[in-house]
Amino acid sequence: MYWKKLSHIEIKEVVFDALNKNANYRNQPILGVPGTFLDSEQFYPDAPFLKDAPFMSIMINNPNHIGCHTLSEESVLDIFSGTQQIEKELIKLCAEQIFKGDANGADGYVAPGGTEANIQAMWVYRNYFMKKFGAKIDEIALVYSQDSHYSMPKGANILGLRSIILDVDDNDRSIVQTDLETKIEQARDCGINYFIVVMNLSTTMFGSVDDIDRVAGYFDSTGVEYKVHVDGAYGGFIYPFTNPDSRYTFQNKYITSFTSDGHKMLQTPYGTGLFLIRKGFMEYVCTDEAQYIPGKDYTICGSRSGANAISIWMILMTHGSAGWQYKMESLCDRTSRICSKLDEMGVKYFRNPHINIITIKSGDVSKQLAEKYHLVADSYEFEAKWWKIVVMPHVKQGYIDSFLMELEAERNALVSETV
Repeated sequence: MYWKKLSHIEIKEVVFDALNKNANYRNQPILGVPGTFLDSEQFYPDAPFLKDAPFMSIMINNPNHIGCHTLSEESVLDIFSGTQQIEKELIKLCAEQIFKGDANGADGYVAPGGTEANIQAMWVYRNYFMKKFGAKIDEIALVYSQDSHYSMPKGANILGLRSIILDVDDNDRSIVQTDLETKIEQARDCGINYFIVVMNLSTTMFGSVDDIDRVAGYFDSTGVEYKVHVDGAYGGFIYPFTNPDSRYTFQNKYITSFTSDGHKMLQTPYGTGLFLIRKGFMEYVCTDEAQYIPGKDYTICGSRSGANAISIWMILMTHGSAGWQYKMESLCDRTSRICSKLDEMGVKYFRNPHINIITIKSGDVSKQLAEKYHLVADSYEFEAKWWKIVVMPHVKQGYIDSFLMELEAERNALVSETV
């Protein structure tokens, strides 16, 4: 895993060179494109700071990255070819450097978020099963754990898929093997023959990571048709850098696709989800009716911001692989320091050692203290069972120390009351 860190000047040169290769709405005869630059009253193009602000310059020029540009040269709309080329390079970097894929072995695009990227995977595999095997919609099921993101039931609802929701152990958050086997056997008895399996590379609430080899290995042993998608919306830009033994790579034969969000760990603007998939699958969601688009369209969203794709590339280049690894390891170190203090206090919590999330049992922290420090509950409809801390760059050590001191005082007070 290695890519070179670039200076601000080098990044600026690459981005402005790409922008110059794009057509310019302001001075070129672009008559047929249903788009334009951003409103010049609010986003005026002669702002002096723009010459040193590549992202803002891209945003104001408003390139459309509609389509999937990794499929062929024809998929690149000529008037935005400069910035679309950077997105192609970004997909290649993430697939090959971060997730250890083969050279030129993946397709993908920057989606408006992880929710769409997850649903994109479901859409691909549903169509794959239907077109390749003649599967009927009621023969296909989506399999995911009870800790999975809500985009799973949302996607199942949109695509007409049956959901199979697997139980997890309440303490270590692992998928319960007996529940997996029982529910899949029942599904097969009911005529389900095709399975879209979602594995979590850090769940949103707990930071838990599913045992992909155990779960996918079970499906492999049954002989059923299945495909595995990894929801790494949270963990995709941290786990590969903090766990050198990660099984969540394209080298793992079980994995066909990944989701990863830039607007979490990377600190890019919201709307920067990443979808990666092995070559040979995007074709199953080609929208043939989009004939006015060079290369047609393969995405759920269609038109999307080129600036958001560029923002991911810029941040990865700003840090380089070594710098990014150091940043992610530093966050995990700070998380471990908190856990050490919680251990001293006897607080019950869950934490994956490679993720910067700590989820505390509700019985070990008062609702008042949790709300004071804006911890997130596992449920706002029912009584909370867990409260979550996420150690992000904005979480200052002083805030952490204050929370831990108040938590310790709260627990000491409870002990005094019981004596």
